[in-house]
Amino acid sequence: MKTSSEGVAVSRFQGVLKTERKGARMRSPDERPGTFVHGVRWRQAQTRGGGGAGGVSLSARCEAQEGSVAPSCPERVAEWATFGDLVATSAVARASFDWMERAASCSATVLLEGETGTGKSRAALAIHRAGARASAPFLVVDCGALPANLLESELFGHEKGAFTGAIQRRVGAFEEADGGTIFLDEIGELPSELQPKLLRVLENREIRRLGSNTHQAVNVRVIAATHRDLRAEVQAGRFRADLFFRLAVVGIPIPSLRERTEDVPLIAERILAGLGATPAQVASLTTPDFLAQLQRAPWPGNVRELRNHLERCVVFQSALPPPVSGTGVQTPAPRSVDALLTYAESRRRALESFEHDYVEALLKLHGGKVSQAAAAADMDRVYLYRLLRRHGLKS
Repeated sequence: MKTSSEGVAVSRFQGVLKTERKGARMRSPDERPGTFVHGVRWRQAQTRGGGGAGGVSLSARCEAQEGSVAPSCPERVAEWATFGDLVATSAVARASFDWMERAASCSATVLLEGETGTGKSRAALAIHRAGARASAPFLVVDCGALPANLLESELFGHEKGAFTGAIQRRVGAFEEADGGTIFLDEIGELPSELQPKLLRVLENREIRRLGSNTHQAVNVRVIAATHRDLRAEVQAGRFRADLFFRLAVVGIPIPSLRERTEDVPLIAERILAGLGATPAQVASLTTPDFLAQLQRAPWPGNVRELRNHLERCVVFQSALPPPVSGTGVQTPAPRSVDALLTYAESRRRALESFEHDYVEALLKLHGGKVSQAAAAADMDRVYLYRLLRRHGLKS
């Protein structure tokens, strides 16, 4: 028996590793006391597909040590997976991890699709770090944060005197990330006038700075992300179909937290560790009752919202109840339907009532700021102004 630097007894013989066709299997020794991890007796583990350097999926059979708290799934197989900073137990998230690992092994363009706050930027960074370009630059450009003229310069750079205020040459993100990866966040917000220019970059792998007449070759891996349904945007004519197909060479869906509620306890532990919570705070914020509350919450802001809530809990040193609704707007009571009206008239009245109530609540939520409200509702600002006039509402 050996003793670690922390004074914890460690057995000399931990297990036998045997390679198999689909991975590897490790068995714990039969003799007591055996192998324990955080009070859980470990008996057997087996790697699943995708257990390379970038990610691992492990199946383990365990039992509780006498006098310790048993795991939530005693005497049955529990599975988990990691990819970069991401962690999961759910099948839907582990499937995404598998796709990420496969994408990391090549230089194909990747499109990450998922709701706001699901961790698309972390996924992009994990793909970069697990690939052959890990030692090269990783640059992030938020396509929804800049107007079209500044975004073009941010992406492709400009020459001195290319426009008013261009007092010197500027190297763009594509040129700066040469040899590495460029992450185009919120690609669905890319202005229509820049879409053909990005398409040419993806097709020819060369850029042209603003104010220049020459093209320059770039060796860049492109990862894009969006919270929009780009297929619907293509159908609506707001996004180029050819650009969509160039971006979605490898499309990876990132599941929302509602689709992976079984991951909430594991994610919460990771978040608390990252926040530097004390052992006492971790213990109070990982009780079965509190974790069950977190799992029942809707979390429209996904992992980002969960992290914000846990940070508040750490600040106030209390297990604050999670929000019932992410927007804070009360759900209206069901409306009565007048069956004496025609279907068309009843539908028109219901739509008008919904538009009025929704726009009114939306503006209240965002303090009357139309631009902010339109962005949050994924709505064109001009259309929101039209609804305001139609229903006699003021911003």
